[in-house]
Amino acid sequence: MSSERARITIFDTTLRDGEQSPGCSMNQQEKVRLAHQLDRLGVDVIEAGFPIASDGDFESVKAIAEVVRRPIIAGLARACSADIERAWEALRLAQRPRIHVFLATSDIHLQYKLRMTRDQCVAQAREAIQLAKSFCDDVEFSPEDATRTDPDFLCRVLDAVVEAGATTLNIPDTVGYTVPSEFAELIATIRRRVREIEKVTISAHCHNDLGMAVANALAAVSAGARQVECTINGIGERAGNASLEEIVMAMRVRPDRYPYETGIASEQIFAASQMLSEITGVPVQPNKAITGRNAFAHEAGIHQDGVLKNPLTYEIMTPKSVGVPDSKLVLGKHSGRHALSIRCEQLGYQFDRRVLDDVYRRFVRLADKIKHVEDHHLLELIRDTHKPTGSATPLIEPIIPSQEAVVNAPAPEPERAFAAGAQTNPFGVPLRVASESHHEQTQQEDYLWGV
Repeated sequence: MSSERARITIFDTTLRDGEQSPGCSMNQQEKVRLAHQLDRLGVDVIEAGFPIASDGDFESVKAIAEVVRRPIIAGLARACSADIERAWEALRLAQRPRIHVFLATSDIHLQYKLRMTRDQCVAQAREAIQLAKSFCDDVEFSPEDATRTDPDFLCRVLDAVVEAGATTLNIPDTVGYTVPSEFAELIATIRRRVREIEKVTISAHCHNDLGMAVANALAAVSAGARQVECTINGIGERAGNASLEEIVMAMRVRPDRYPYETGIASEQIFAASQMLSEITGVPVQPNKAITGRNAFAHEAGIHQDGVLKNPLTYEIMTPKSVGVPDSKLVLGKHSGRHALSIRCEQLGYQFDRRVLDDVYRRFVRLADKIKHVEDHHLLELIRDTHKPTGSATPLIEPIIPSQEAVVNAPAPEPERAFAAGAQTNPFGVPLRVASESHHEQTQQEDYLWGV
């Protein structure tokens, strides 16, 4: 039995579907800049835009096709000759072009939007793929609103486009309607019933209207899909698309459940997220998985105490594995003595236990009032509480940074993840010698302070 893990193609549609998110439009220069970052990130396919949508989008796709040479560059087109010809004109200089054709297949779309019959839909899909194939070997087909399409009819359409030459069948959950078990069943049905399915790649394109885009995409992969369409920061129409960073890191962190690999250089994830946010002016929500500013931040005392002893206690991946500089321990009312002590040492003060207790009590009262305690607040509190009488031992000349009072948590050592017995704390500040019993008592008290 082979232990080789299946390779999942990462199709990034940040520049096309992502850009359709309100407030996230980009000009040509910005699109090219982000395309270069997506190349560094290692995505397999960049959907650069919808060439017929506007002259600006056409020029952006053309420019990206000319300068970004490693990944496949895709252009979107409706199932009509004008769109497909325009897409090819924009893509023709690409090293690896792909024409992505879509046509709605659900009855509600056929009746109210397209005003066509099922037979007309099948015929139009077939003719569109044949035309795209005459320009380009790599042709993808998406039956829009696939998850609300009658499965029998969906398989009939897919049979027709595979026969016409489609190389990728993308199954979109266009309105974010499906759930993981149902989507997995649909993928399994397609694999079982569509003729010559082994010759094509099955893809999943999931929207987040019910908050399940990533879960649905992973369910599709488990059921046999080998391409996922996703965006940086999960941006996209309405509630957005499946988040690239969440899909990739789910596979990295849980290979026992998702034994797949991608070509993504995960250390470039944070840079891509920050660049997109800077270009669009749309910030990442603070609690966003992987790339939000709180993803590696800890305020609860119990958590801070654990992370200071070993980051693996409360972090399932290292910040640096996704390009985040370091963990942060934010000083607030939930913080414990351990994090406060470390921050005081970084600012140049080391206290005995009695004095630290006094500083901590005052710190908690202050944190109740101002939410986050910044360094200058902490220094003022130290100076007001204990005038220089020898109770505080300066380790370094105190410095007043302008940033919020945060502690950079240490990264775990690969070979000694649970090492103990160091003579300095994780930040290089010398520790006072104490008896083992006193050390254990201190640890226990730190833990209880967090409660």
